[in-house]
Amino acid sequence: MKNSFLLIIITALISISACAQEESAITFDEKYRPQIHFSPEKNWMNDPNGMVYHDGEYHLFYQYNPFGDKWGHMSWGHAVSKDLVSWEHLPVALYEENNVMIFSGSAVVDHNNTSGFGTAENPPMVAIYTGHHTDKELQDQRIAYSTDNGRSWTKFEGNPVIDEDLANFRDPKVLWHDETEEWIMVLALPTEYKVAFYSSPDLINWEKLSEFGPSAATGGIWECPLLFQLPIEGTDEKKWVLQVDLNPGGPAGGSGSQYFIGDFDGKTFTQDPSTEGETRWVDYGPDYYAVQSFDNVFTEEGGQIWMAWMNNWAYAQEIPTSPWRSAMTLPREIKLREYDDGIYLVRKPSPELQSLREDHSHFENEVITGESDLLKNSGVEGNVLEVKAEFELSGASTFGFKVAKGETEETIIGYNTETEELFVDRSNSGEMDFSENFTTYHTAPLKVDNNRIHLHFFLDTSSLEVFANDGRISMTERIFPSEEGEGISLFTEGGSVDLISLDVWNLKSIW
Repeated sequence: MKNSFLLIIITALISISACAQEESAITFDEKYRPQIHFSPEKNWMNDPNGMVYHDGEYHLFYQYNPFGDKWGHMSWGHAVSKDLVSWEHLPVALYEENNVMIFSGSAVVDHNNTSGFGTAENPPMVAIYTGHHTDKELQDQRIAYSTDNGRSWTKFEGNPVIDEDLANFRDPKVLWHDETEEWIMVLALPTEYKVAFYSSPDLINWEKLSEFGPSAATGGIWECPLLFQLPIEGTDEKKWVLQVDLNPGGPAGGSGSQYFIGDFDGKTFTQDPSTEGETRWVDYGPDYYAVQSFDNVFTEEGGQIWMAWMNNWAYAQEIPTSPWRSAMTLPREIKLREYDDGIYLVRKPSPELQSLREDHSHFENEVITGESDLLKNSGVEGNVLEVKAEFELSGASTFGFKVAKGETEETIIGYNTETEELFVDRSNSGEMDFSENFTTYHTAPLKVDNNRIHLHFFLDTSSLEVFANDGRISMTERIFPSEEGEGISLFTEGGSVDLISLDVWNLKSIW
């Protein structure tokens, strides 16, 4: 009798365990789950880290909490891709231990084995990250290395490699500087609104070179700096760019990202005098932060490939998703272009994303007035879409798209001809009451190009990434439609607009 009772208990426990596992199974079609953006299987994620290309793989490491869906226990999660589109989740790469969290940082391939961690035939991948101490107010810089393409890691026994006895001193980004034949590290001094520069021959021994800042936007702490050199499109000239995130103080409230144009001589970054006193934003939406570039790879034109955290610290820990929280942006190609008013960054979605295109609808030479049924009558709908449009101004004061349309909800992407601004209005986009800091109306300055406006955007379940006028500006936004809204329409106010061309693609899931 006792054995029978025990068997019943064991069977019940197994059944309960199986039900629990079934309930917690990751399907990647959960409500609000991005279908073309990277997101963790479960739990909390923030900054992309250690992005590097090596042996045919793009590596994405990221700030990760292995134990819950809010910030804490920072470790490095890990995923890889062969095409920048589809991602394979891998085990956690670097865990918090001994009262030291693994904060943000970068990774490089040490081709010349300057560190001695690998060999000439098998150069090591080296991660450089901030150690955040939980038992005292201290942040220092540490390294780890891998000789099996990032599958396993060894923390350097001589860590930390830089310790300035500072409580706020983080986010190392490392690059190889050809002219001086040394490694250069840029680090944030967050509460001083500065970036510090260090050099090293071997990734182990570092010497401080200089500091830059404060400058431009200082409404919040500075974080996650990048230093890089890019060619100016269509010329043989190159310029150095320093990118710095800040929180709060962004253009849409909360988190934001700015950049500086100038020169770097191996020791000091000097901002171009013509740009002093102005703030240049990387993205005008609220959900583009902690930018990282892929090391060891460039575009065909010599540009960089970027990804960022698609969230905002003002409400990041409250967004209504489960069992995961946060996503990364789509990869973007970054380059410099000279305009009449100066040299600016331009950003475009990576061409690899075109592999996701499926059903295609094309329209041209249409006059749009009021709320148009053009797309509805043609059967165009969906909540995972790529849209490219060219408009010629012809009287409307405002025009654009309404997306994620349900019976009572919609998100508006529009252009105001009177203020010369692109805008995203998410005031009726769905769930918003999870945070009072979820701002709803955002703008970006945008002048017409030969009386035309070009829009290119991606809608993905709970996000929008908008690019305008061939990459002149971008806006990144999270939305959380509570309805099954798959409608999309064109609209105008105050007159008509000429739709020169429009292409809409439904996109397949990367999962």
